[in-house]
Amino acid sequence: MGSMRPGLYADDSITRRINRENVLLLGGGRALLMQLAHPKVAAGVDDHSDFRRRPMYRLRRTIRLTMAIIFGDRETALAAARAVNHAHGHVRGADYRALDPELLQWVHATLVDSALVTYETFVMALSAGEREDFFQESKLLGEMLGIPKDRFPESIQGFDDYVATMISDGPIRVEALALELGRLVTRPRLRLLPGPVMIPFEIVTAGLLPPALREQYRLAWDSRQERLFRLMVIAIPRLIAVTPPVLRVWPLPGHNVSLAPSLTLTS
Repeated sequence: MGSMRPGLYADDSITRRINRENVLLLGGGRALLMQLAHPKVAAGVDDHSDFRRRPMYRLRRTIRLTMAIIFGDRETALAAARAVNHAHGHVRGADYRALDPELLQWVHATLVDSALVTYETFVMALSAGEREDFFQESKLLGEMLGIPKDRFPESIQGFDDYVATMISDGPIRVEALALELGRLVTRPRLRLLPGPVMIPFEIVTAGLLPPALREQYRLAWDSRQERLFRLMVIAIPRLIAVTPPVLRVWPLPGHNVSLAPSLTLTS
């Protein structure tokens, strides 16, 4: 196997280590629901995509392009970033535009936060230093997608505060449109890991969401759901531990990256 051509991220970077775990797909619903909870993001998604017909296409495309930027060689990464920025250039409405730095920052934050939460829930805990490094490295991706450098919090602590404040005191609130679109997110058909392993995606998504958003989306969450979620938190890491790398991680070290993840999230 030849070595991968140099990309924007080193192969031993925390960004690649976390993002190559396919189990991060389980956090995709969380990220999408957090994005839709911004009324302007929800409006843009509804007005400019076929989200109602293919609710998971946006997530698949986001994952595919993010993986190209993270794992691709330099040319692949830059081409993927250009594709995202070009698509965003056409998305505008009466009171929103996709290239608004506030909206770009929130969407980026949902991906960073969901990656950390999902990895720590289903793979392993991260040290404070690893969390800090992951956040600092995420700024490169964010800048490539049009977020001005000065908008990023300085530290992971500032980032955590930003996410919490956006939910508690900021514009993040689940309005009627988000509620309607959110119902399309929580019950996709999901294939994950070998064999006929079916993950109850709605429970995983509800369990990973910040409690305030879980309530606003009116996701069922009682002792039964909580117990099921806790069982998955125990079972999924054990399943991952015995899963061969060819199924578990993407892409395999030493292989040139393509623009498609090896696992599929189908709507």
